[in-house]
Amino acid sequence: MFKSCLRMAAVLVPLLATTSLAAADPIEIRQTMMKSVGAATGVLGKMVKGEMPYDPELASLAMRVLFVTPAGFITQFPEGADSPTSEAGPKIWEDRAGFEKIALDMQTAAMAAIPAAGESLDALKPAFGAVAQNCRACHEPYRVKKN
Repeated sequence: MFKSCLRMAAVLVPLLATTSLAAADPIEIRQTMMKSVGAATGVLGKMVKGEMPYDPELASLAMRVLFVTPAGFITQFPEGADSPTSEAGPKIWEDRAGFEKIALDMQTAAMAAIPAAGESLDALKPAFGAVAQNCRACHEPYRVKKN
């Protein structure tokens, strides 16, 4: 089940990142993209914590989702693309360069972690930690948790 969801995410995320979706709602697109990221980090986190068996193919696929998502994700924040249901904080638009830098850092860390993800659990653990730091680095200043 996890593999099929991640395979679908691995196909959909690059498609969303490279396809012109002018008529689509950027809030919905980025929320869908973040669900893919959440699924991928959830799988990797469970492997790292020993809550599910390490699977090199699945770990590599999950890390690839974390690699491909940031490039398209940052394009889904045009001016005014906010709503009461969005967790996007105003700092995204106030500090666009900082927001985009963190996305690039996330992508760089995930790219470096892809080989480790497929190598072994011992290699995955620190690699995933480096990627997860970028998640926190973005969520803390640029996300507003809604109730």
